[in-house]
Amino acid sequence: MELSIFVAKITSVIYLSAGLGAIFSADHYRRLVDDMFNNAALTYLMGFTAVILGFLIVNYHNIWAKDWTVLITIIGWLGLVKGALIIAFPRFAQSYSRLIFQGRGLRIFPYLAIFIGLLFGYFGFVS
Repeated sequence: MELSIFVAKITSVIYLSAGLGAIFSADHYRRLVDDMFNNAALTYLMGFTAVILGFLIVNYHNIWAKDWTVLITIIGWLGLVKGALIIAFPRFAQSYSRLIFQGRGLRIFPYLAIFIGLLFGYFGFVS
């Protein structure tokens, strides 16, 4: 359970930061997506980092319990798959990211990220 709480705290800070950043700096986030996928080395590094972090979570926290800790396992698997997709299919990942960070996606993403951040913050810092 200590590992679950630790990962929940980290996840909370990351998602809250991303959500608030997307609210207060929407133009920056639009440019960020363009910059990320216009640089092949950065795209590869993003995928590589996501694979490593996802693998670490899956390797050390592959817990399929009927409580909140399964959310961490799901985040780990999503990170692992996302990283592999970015490395293997960078153009697909780019088009998918554009959907999230343009138009309606950019208006929904920050609040979804804040919700996830608050959820993990509750489990990591409060409960």
